[in-house]
Order: sequence, then C-alpha cells, then structure tokens
Amino acid sequence: MLTEKQEEILEAIWAAGENERHTLDAIKRRCVVEIYDDDLAGLEAENLIVRDDDRILLTATGSPVAEGVIRRHRLAEVMVSTLLRLKDENMKEMACKIEHALLPEVEESICTLLGHPEICPDGKPIPRGKCCSREQRIVDNVVVSLSELQPSESGRITYIKPGSHSELHQLIALGLNPGVHVTVHRTSPAFIIKFENTELAMDEEVARNIYVWKTNGSSD
Repeated sequence: MLTEKQEEILEAIWAAGENERHTLDAIKRRCVVEIYDDDLAGLEAENLIVRDDDRILLTATGSPVAEGVIRRHRLAEVMVSTLLRLKDENMKEMACKIEHALLPEVEESICTLLGHPEICPDGKPIPRGKCCSREQRIVDNVVVSLSELQPSESGRITYIKPGSHSELHQLIALGLNPGVHVTVHRTSPAFIIKFENTELAMDEEVARNIYVWKTNGSSD
C-alpha cells in the first residue's frame, strides 16, 4: 500500500515522462510535495523506479502503478469540474484530495458515469481503464454524447472530445464551451441544436464528440 506522498511522486514522474523529461529537477517541478533522497530510495527498494545518474525512470512494475494514479487524478479533475463546477486551482486542489481516496470500483463507476472521458480539463490524456475497453455503461448514464439526445432533450456540455484541434477551436469559437446548456432541436434530416440565442446545424460525427450532462430542459 503506497502512501499519499509516494503516489504524488509517482504521478510527477509519469507527468514529466509524458514530455520526455526524466531528470529529478523536471520531476520536482511537477510534484506538489518535497522529494528527498529517502523518498526515492523507498520507491527504488519497492522496484517501482530506477535511478540512472540524474534520470529517474519507472520500472515495469512501477509504470502501471503510476498510470493508475494519473488516471484517478485526471478523472477526479473531470468530476470536480463537471459536478462541482470548480475551476483552476480549486479544481486541482480538490482533485488531488479525491484521487487518493478512489477505490478501483469507485474509479470505474465515476469513469462510466462521465462517459469514459479521454482528456481532462487542461487537455491531458486520461489513461484508459478496464471499463473503457469494455465500453461499460450504466443505466440512464447521466453524461452522454450529444448525438444520443432526442429532439427537445437538453444537456449541459461537460467536455468535448475533438476530432482535431481545429475542430475544437471552431466549436469554442461558436460558443460551445463546457458549461453551455444546449437543446436538440431536431436530428433529421440535419442535426440541429439550440443554445443561448443560437441555432446551429452540425454533422452527427461532431455531435458524437460533444458530451453533455443530461438535464430536464432547465438551463439551471
């Protein structure tokens, strides 16, 4: 059983490695706790990391452990930004607390509830879990693809899984940001939504990449 500090260090090692940064300085810049030699020695003794001069790498044992920590943290960020509508530092602080308390079964339930998100609010990838590979769903999933809504059904945008960066920027430029309340006007012959004072037709493929928190039609 890892301590919270050990999890934070493994998370920082993984995050630095995503950018091909493996030095201790790069890892310390991404870690929310102070890292001492004893901390690294402990992880090394458990065969979770290996030190090579100034480079710190995850072992075959440590990599899936660190990946799990990263997954829980980024899922927590999606959850607190979606459900609690926290932003920036408040979101990160709350997510950091939640990640350490997520049991595997709770983690899968949250991931399924959120529609198996692939990116967190700041655009970083969320490692896939077993529930994602099974495409697990729950009855009356609260977060669904916009394309699954029927005419007159509504939802609040929680996140967008862009087909491309240009597509994402185009949607944002149109005002389709997380938090915006949308209503499906019709699905055939064209998929048309209404939001704020705008009526917009879009390809169903684009609608499929927009995920919403289903509502009863209220904009609250």
